[in-house]
Formats: sequence, C-alpha cells, structure tokens
Amino acid sequence: MNDNIIHDEEDLRFYMPFDGNDAELTYSYTETTILDFEHTFVPDSHRGKGLAGKLVKEGLEFAKSNNYKIIPSCPVVEAYIERYPEYKEMVHPV
Repeated sequence: MNDNIIHDEEDLRFYMPFDGNDAELTYSYTETTILDFEHTFVPDSHRGKGLAGKLVKEGLEFAKSNNYKIIPSCPVVEAYIERYPEYKEMVHPV
C-alpha cells in the first residue's frame, strides 16, 4: 500500500495513486483564502484502511499552514472535524 500523498495544486486535489484508480480529496477555492473540501474517494479495494482520514488530515494541515479557512462540503471531512475538534476553528461560517 502506498501512503505517499501527493498534492496536485493544478488539479486541486490530494491523492494517493493506486493502479489507475486514485484515492483522492478534491477541493476548490471559493475565495483566495477559503478552501471548499468537496469530495473524498477511496477505491473499494483500499477501503477500511484509514486512507480517507489520511487524505483529509493532509488537506486540513495544508489549509492550516496557509492560514486558510475551510468549508467541509464533503461528509467525510465534516466527520473528521467532528472527531478532531482542533480543526473546528478553521471552518468558515456559512
């Protein structure tokens, strides 16, 4: 299993490559300093291994290190923030 997470700033995603079917967390910029985490996907063959959490943590740490606010549109990101409340202060009020 490959735990190397790649941040593709051009395609606006964090991903882990697996034989043509990447695990990924996609995002968009709603404003210059606000990231909307839109979608998390992990291929069936790699589910149950904590990969979604690793992708979300990587995305949140990127946002935190750049002083961005975030919008957790993806339910996986929203659940992660509920589990790790230290990220709640980063959530942009809607």
